Amino acid sequence: MQTVTNLFRLDGRTALVTGGSRGLGEEIAHGMAEAGASVYIVARREKWLTPAIESLQAAGAKCAGSVCDVSDPASVKESVRLAAETFGPVDILVNNAGATWGAPAEDMPLDKWESVIATNLTGAFLFSQECAHGMIARRFGRIINVASIAGMRGSLPRGIHCSGYVAAKGGLIALTRELACKWAQYNIRVNAIAPGFFPTRMTEGVLPGLTEDLKQNVPLGRPGRDGELKGVAVFLASDASNYVTGQTLAVDGGSTAATI
Repeated sequence: MQTVTNLFRLDGRTALVTGGSRGLGEEIAHGMAEAGASVYIVARREKWLTPAIESLQAAGAKCAGSVCDVSDPASVKESVRLAAETFGPVDILVNNAGATWGAPAEDMPLDKWESVIATNLTGAFLFSQECAHGMIARRFGRIINVASIAGMRGSLPRGIHCSGYVAAKGGLIALTRELACKWAQYNIRVNAIAPGFFPTRMTEGVLPGLTEDLKQNVPLGRPGRDGELKGVAVFLASDASNYVTGQTLAVDGGSTAATI
């Protein structure tokens, strides 16, 4: 029987993290590296990608990366190829790349809706599909989809209007269950993390105005903090969660538990 310490190690594994240059994706990338994995990150912009790679390398990580449009099949395919060429076949895929657009559903521009769906949902499907070929052949894989509690429930009219984001994250949770059921026979585990409010580039414009709301509606009374997500991701990527698949783990301070 493995020790608890060994159960959480990722030595010898290759982890690919989309949207890994900033925010929660960068935190997850650090977590994977700290657990012993070689980490390949992809991002839309070089100006964010290079500093993130340098930060990971400075912390002692085996890290490389490339610019990628997660909604473009050719770009996805090339990123998976480069990751395998650099560190070996992808064992762990973290679909973290995300985008949003705020507008009431009745006024949502179609192009913005399609862009949000393409990044948050189609991108996760494309990466999962591309990585699955090798995972199936090797009979090993771990896929972690970063969803959101927004995909688990609706919100009152006074809430943030982001129907495209909500639909994409809800679809990602459903996709997680479906892929988990279909690919379990190949020893590929697929799970999702559903964060609540964390300080990120995506939330920086709205989070300051939600302080009182979070105090009243989140049992822990605050948003998430730095470091509170990477351990969850490492758990789902490691042997510590070998009998866990098809699940969505809310990391939200208890807010979904308190939903009436």
